[in-house]
Amino acid sequence: MLSERLVAALRGVPAPVCAYVYDTGVLRERVAAVRDALPDTAELLYAVKANGAPGVVAALAGVVDGLEVASGGELELAVRAGVRRIAFSGPAKTDAELGAAIEAGATLNVESVLEIRRLAALAAARPAAASTAGSASTAGGGTGPVRVAVRVNRAGPALPGSHRMTGVPTPFGLDESALDEAIALVRAEPGLELAGFHLHAVSNNLDAPAHAAFITDAVDWSRRAADRYGFGPPEVNVGGGFGIDHTGVDSFDLGALRGALPAGVPLVFELGRYLATPAGWYAAQVLDLKRNHGRWFAVLRGGTHHFRLPAAWGYSHPFTVLPTPDWPYPFERPEVRDVAVDAVGELCTPRDVLTRGQRVDRLRVGDVLVFGNAGGYGWDISHHDFLRHEYPQMIII
Repeated sequence: MLSERLVAALRGVPAPVCAYVYDTGVLRERVAAVRDALPDTAELLYAVKANGAPGVVAALAGVVDGLEVASGGELELAVRAGVRRIAFSGPAKTDAELGAAIEAGATLNVESVLEIRRLAALAAARPAAASTAGSASTAGGGTGPVRVAVRVNRAGPALPGSHRMTGVPTPFGLDESALDEAIALVRAEPGLELAGFHLHAVSNNLDAPAHAAFITDAVDWSRRAADRYGFGPPEVNVGGGFGIDHTGVDSFDLGALRGALPAGVPLVFELGRYLATPAGWYAAQVLDLKRNHGRWFAVLRGGTHHFRLPAAWGYSHPFTVLPTPDWPYPFERPEVRDVAVDAVGELCTPRDVLTRGQRVDRLRVGDVLVFGNAGGYGWDISHHDFLRHEYPQMIII
């Protein structure tokens, strides 16, 4: 079911329709629902990598505690948004990015011993009276010690999900065998302040009870580690990973978290997909209907260069048909009824497929297919410039 707000926005797009629509009301509702499930002491950051559209970032910046970024470009977005708190993640931070993060007062989620050494050198080289003008965070403001959370690739426990970050060989975080050296380095540097641990383990997990158990274990591990190294209480950043089933069949049950998470602990969550995905729709107009080798194809003005996730993950993304009354040609309008169609794009590759075999009651050339759950990892991960087609319109409602 398409909302009146969404339909009104799409009716204003000139043909051939190709657009992303993001609903700020849905974004705010998602944040409120998550906050209601988390302990009062938890802080909620938005992971900008899920959707860096300025309007989306601005809308979320007003209702979350801060932003998590993973590049210099995302850091600039966060600084412009004026949030209280910024966390910077990623295994390949450049010196320029580290320096900009220091000036922004960001917390650095450090990924290796070498990164700690580089960060310490940059922090030590700062002018003693560096200006705090333009700082996006109160957590350092460019002059105090740089807050550091040590990212650890723990041996377990395993969580279900689409992408495992820990418990397996990945470029993310330190192996636990390197933790002694890392902690000693951070604590030996006057320009660095050890805040705690970053333990993000998985992306897109739909098993909420398992996630609650992971968070409890992460807190227990962090407390034991902090006691061993003689600091605390540690901030425990458990990352994100709340899952979305883009087909709409399954869901992550926030209710399983309510009352099941440790209270009185400085917990940090970095959610992207879970906040942004339901707030976005990708819409593309049908340019042609054709039958080849027994299959019907709806050929769209758009495709995987705008919305890559279905092709990247190998699933069929469901759509809703938005009928369009206009037909500007003097000949009969092609249509199909009660058939299964493949929704395919305008690219010169047979892999440009968004949906396979979805049954439609009626579909005409000129109607618009609207793909829900497209607000996270949609436009941002797609290969926009392949074949140099025009970009979709970006609409914030």
